[in-house]
Amino acid sequence: MDALNAKTEAPDFWNDAAAAQQMMRERQELETQIEAVHNLQNTLADNVGLIELGEEEGDQEVVKEAETALFDLEKLAARLQVETLLSGEADGFDCYVEIHSGAGGTESQDWAAMLFRMYQRWAERRKFKIETMEYNPGEEAGIKSATIQVKGPNAYGWLKTESGVHRLVRISPFDSQARRHTSFSSVWVYPVIDDTINIEVPESDVRIDTYRASGAGGQHVNTTDSAVRITHIPTGIVVQCQNERSQHKNRATAWDMLRARLYEAELQKREEEANAEAASKSEIGWGHQIRSYVLQPYQMVKDLRTNLENSSPSNVLDGDLDAFMEASLAQRLDQVNAAE
Repeated sequence: MDALNAKTEAPDFWNDAAAAQQMMRERQELETQIEAVHNLQNTLADNVGLIELGEEEGDQEVVKEAETALFDLEKLAARLQVETLLSGEADGFDCYVEIHSGAGGTESQDWAAMLFRMYQRWAERRKFKIETMEYNPGEEAGIKSATIQVKGPNAYGWLKTESGVHRLVRISPFDSQARRHTSFSSVWVYPVIDDTINIEVPESDVRIDTYRASGAGGQHVNTTDSAVRITHIPTGIVVQCQNERSQHKNRATAWDMLRARLYEAELQKREEEANAEAASKSEIGWGHQIRSYVLQPYQMVKDLRTNLENSSPSNVLDGDLDAFMEASLAQRLDQVNAAE
């Protein structure tokens, strides 16, 4: 910390404004983490002292209050420990969450809409801000695809392990014979990048299409071709944006989303190069299931990477995802440590 402070106080520190801002952010994050540790230490010492004093004076009420405070402190320490897992290069960034329905028509599209709501509810629980970038409804119900931007502390760090294929098993509400159906939808999470990260994309490498925005109907649907889709030809990556009425604004946002996707792909490539074995276990993509949500014939959500289970799918689908995210982050860290 002293070395970092010395750098920020150097006369030429602000000569490179972008690098200076990045270092100031790192400094602020370190100060916050150090302060949290000091607060834990002080609270621990204070309550241990209170217990000793209460026992000496025979005051059980003081002892009980201090013990309760220590139990709360243990929970806080556990949360802070999880925060230490969010140390990746882009973990502190905001992120995009992209959802696509799989094969299966209305059933799969309804499942994609359920996932869309699940991540919205998770973000709301954390008081994160949400903005819908693209929403493509299904013909009868649900969605074909949707993209939201999630803004909050460590948004990408928390959500990055949600990328992959999510599987639903239930009695279909769209089946007149009430048969059990299995549906699949994919989720892709990538970080929102700022001006300090330069991703060059030649215009010759992309195809840009405009189309009429989709929505719930009425005044929410544009009557002009303002929505923009950009396809990166070398990688096949496709991004689209329709949240603005202006095609110019949607085009600018879609370019930002494409650069973010390419940056995330580069992060994945670095991880694979650094640890081929770990990457082969944690590689994420279409066709690779990460979690199953079973509503019938029994109630269970199971993460297929960590084997963590939750017997209340309704709570999970209402945004109770932290335990799954924490387990996946811890597993990823264990794999990296094992390879070093």
